Amino acid sequence: MAQSVLLTGAAGRVGQAILGGLADDHEWRLIDRDPPTDDQPGEFVVGDITDEESVREAMEGIDVVIHLAGDPRPEAPWDSVLTNNIDGTQTVFEAAADAGVEKVAFASSNHAVGAYETDERTPEMYRSHDDYLLDGTELPRPSNLYGVSKAAGESLGRYYHDEYGLSVVCVRIGNLTQGHPPIDYERGQAMWLSYRDCAHLFDCCIRADYGYEIVYGISDNDRKYYSIDRAREVLDYEPQDNSAHHDDDTSA
Repeated sequence: MAQSVLLTGAAGRVGQAILGGLADDHEWRLIDRDPPTDDQPGEFVVGDITDEESVREAMEGIDVVIHLAGDPRPEAPWDSVLTNNIDGTQTVFEAAADAGVEKVAFASSNHAVGAYETDERTPEMYRSHDDYLLDGTELPRPSNLYGVSKAAGESLGRYYHDEYGLSVVCVRIGNLTQGHPPIDYERGQAMWLSYRDCAHLFDCCIRADYGYEIVYGISDNDRKYYSIDRAREVLDYEPQDNSAHHDDDTSA
């Protein structure tokens, strides 16, 4: 059944991947600080998630929120991640709880656990024979301040689920690229998320029933450092793509 969905940060790469696959499947309200440069589905609101009034107005009549907005730079400085990624995310959760929204899908990141990849296991990770996978039950271990902000967003989601009953799923997104996985970049291939699987995953977040979850957002790659078992079990996520199938095909 189609849902009324608020998509924050709609003009970004993840937002465009989602809309590219789901534009006709739901009723969309899009919010971004920059006006669209081409046709977009549904209603477009020019606004900023740091503006509480704009967020609350955009939240009216919404069933599900997909929260993508924030500073996406891994090297983003603290003042930016604090304002845009932490304060802005709290504004979104608070407005969703007050508006009676049922579900929030929060775009977390692989950077929330990136420091796990700096230990002695590095030479063997991302290989198909390596059976050690992060599965979402491990503690955050950020690799930069951007990752700290995403870990904070996950904790905010936990709080708003426990305190206000919001259904919250935090998606630790891998390496999203269109057409084919990153070339000559083994880490990027191991955590590749195709546009098609990205759209499907967030459609699952819209439709599934859950309490509070942390899942990994990658395709079904032979080489992987993140488990997608929880996304399969809780969200019925069934990815179609695999970076290994593109080893000899680097055309977009």
